[in-house]
Amino acid sequence: MTTEAHYAGSAPVPEPEAPLPASPGLFGWYAHTSRGERRAFWSCKIGYALDAMDTQFLSFVIPALIASWGLTKGEAGLIGTVTLLTSALGGWIAGILSDRIGRVRTLQITIVWFAFFTLMCSLTQNYTQLLVARGLMGFGFGGEWTAGAVLIGEIIRPRDRGKAVGMVQAGWAIGWAVSAGLYTLVFSLMPADTAWRVLFALGVLPAPFVILIRRLVDEPEIHRQQQQREAAEGQRTSFLEIFGGGVWFTTLRVAVLATGAQGGYYAITTWLPTWLKTEQHLSVVGTGGYLAVVIAGSYAGYLCGALSSDRFGRRLTFILFSVASMLIALVYTRVPMNNEVLLVLGFPLGFFASGLFAGMGAFMTELFPTRIRGSGQGFCYNFGRAVGATFPFLIGLVAQTMSLGSAIGVFAAIAYGVVVLAAITLPETRGAALET
Repeated sequence: MTTEAHYAGSAPVPEPEAPLPASPGLFGWYAHTSRGERRAFWSCKIGYALDAMDTQFLSFVIPALIASWGLTKGEAGLIGTVTLLTSALGGWIAGILSDRIGRVRTLQITIVWFAFFTLMCSLTQNYTQLLVARGLMGFGFGGEWTAGAVLIGEIIRPRDRGKAVGMVQAGWAIGWAVSAGLYTLVFSLMPADTAWRVLFALGVLPAPFVILIRRLVDEPEIHRQQQQREAAEGQRTSFLEIFGGGVWFTTLRVAVLATGAQGGYYAITTWLPTWLKTEQHLSVVGTGGYLAVVIAGSYAGYLCGALSSDRFGRRLTFILFSVASMLIALVYTRVPMNNEVLLVLGFPLGFFASGLFAGMGAFMTELFPTRIRGSGQGFCYNFGRAVGATFPFLIGLVAQTMSLGSAIGVFAAIAYGVVVLAAITLPETRGAALET
């Protein structure tokens, strides 16, 4: 008989698993996984990497778009903002779908969706068409994370869930690196006004990957049992339950946690390179070497954050990485530095700002009951993405009355302070079984 623990007005935190220690090291857990678990892990990790690859193409082609179509920086920036906002809505919708039609099927839909509309971006003939195509692509971009995070979180055993989900999240850095590599290759072989179209066209490559997922990955057993119970009882779960009694306070606090994490990430990664290049006149910013160091730091941060979340707990990991990210922002904006120091500091910048996210998927999986797990994760993470996406705009607005460096520091401090406060109020879930 399976049960879920519920606590009135707080998180429906399950009972802890029997006292089995986490597998040793970062990769020790993998040796104890079944074939089905490994297939799910690699499907989610590769899917997230391909998601990142398609998403990051825009940041590389913006200069070519400005030159080809005469866009203003504001128009170019709006494309990115629209993508983030539609991805937030797409992530919530994908969460609801994953509760209704299954985690695996939703993952397939989102991958095909973002691949198709990335291809459509390559065929656009004007700014408006690109804005619409990119906005539609955002629905799949946001949805893929939700479906993949729920899928891998439900399949992996509790004591190793943080490491496994965090390593899936690390796929983002891999996709980012692949995107940078393809950009370098394509733009070195073709003129810019053709290269940007070819780069977007390559975004269709993830689509065939869906065939492998369909053949190799099964729906998590825990979700199948939930659907069978609902069918036997003639009940249908509503996504509105995440705002209902006993769950709403968890939803609120997790949404605040996600808002702080993503607001801080966007504040730092969006504006710091611009500030360092325009106000500090550091030529290394924007070069391949600096980007490579940040990506390497990002991947290492994901891995270490994943290990830490299982070894020291979700909440402590959030707090440590948030405080470190805040300090990095202050160092960048307050301490004089040259190009060599900047290059070195690119590693901890990527490490802490990205590593904070490593334990988030596992944490959200453990906080919501199975029947509304997708809806809860989809809403909270993407609510944070939608609100966090406004931080770059607000920093630019505030920078009209204070220095850009000061504005970055203020918003980063607020954002990561919010993460710390939310983490303190939420229960620790390390090692919790989803159902016992």
